[in-house]
Amino acid sequence: MKQICVVGTGYVGLVTGTCLADLGNRVICLDIDEAKIARLQGGELTIYEPGLEELVARNVASGRLSFTTSYAEAVPDADFCFIAVNTPSGTEGEADLGQVRAAAAALAAHLKDGAIVINKSTVPIGTADRVDQIISRHLPPGREHVHIGVVSNPEFLREGSAVADFMRPDRVVLGATRRSDAEYVATLYISLQAPILITDPRTAEMIKYASNAFLATKISFINEVASICDKLGADVRQVADGMGRDARIGRSFLDAGLGWGGSCFPKDVKALAHMGAVAGCHPLLLRTVIEINKDQRRKVIQRLRDTLGSLEGLTVTLLGLAFKPNTDDMRE
Repeated sequence: MKQICVVGTGYVGLVTGTCLADLGNRVICLDIDEAKIARLQGGELTIYEPGLEELVARNVASGRLSFTTSYAEAVPDADFCFIAVNTPSGTEGEADLGQVRAAAAALAAHLKDGAIVINKSTVPIGTADRVDQIISRHLPPGREHVHIGVVSNPEFLREGSAVADFMRPDRVVLGATRRSDAEYVATLYISLQAPILITDPRTAEMIKYASNAFLATKISFINEVASICDKLGADVRQVADGMGRDARIGRSFLDAGLGWGGSCFPKDVKALAHMGAVAGCHPLLLRTVIEINKDQRRKVIQRLRDTLGSLEGLTVTLLGLAFKPNTDDMRE
């Protein structure tokens, strides 16, 4: 049984911590939001995710899962400390790492020799190096020579199926400067029998951004095709079905509609485009993917106007407010 601390109790942190506890580990989930922790300690979940409530209750009852606001309680005995905090978009599309930096600094005061800090949040390329530097600067006097590993372990959880995605992953990506650190983290996932890819930290961080950007690109592509189909009299649903039967393309993410949203795709595509621009590249495709997505919403309003005339004074009913089924997340 490994001792694990998970910093952050949002969609990623709570699912990750609960599933790791269900695999037989002792997990303490930590959050600085006292109200959120009080609710979790009282048995009330702060998010909706299918199957999560039962999983939390089972592991709390078994003593493998608990919640706290105290780093001094959660960290000193931990073999692994996951950082799973928010990385919202800044004004230029860049990822705001304020919560990641704060978590790394707070962890440093309590980490034991040999502990591994794991970046689970979606973070810009180079963040593992920055976290390592922050921890080194904030280690207490006399502990400067202890070994603290930093590993990038991006999450690939889909809201609405996050528990199943954790337990049956397509792959586990681990990025580390020292391969032995990644191999140690890999022991947490062995029972899942999923392919484990070990890379350097920057490559692991990029895999997450590239994956989400590609999926967003597929959605924007089929929406662009849908607009052309409308003008030429073709059925985009059958077009998508015909395309998707090609094994090189696949059927997933080829459903034309309002476009992509939620808490991940918008910020991740913008962040990747921003990183590319700062590095001197010209991310034309990513910028176009974003513009097509914005335009899709305008097209829906225009279609309503074309059908109904003026929309002024009309009553509109929205059936479902979240960006997809089986989630209560209404961000973007």
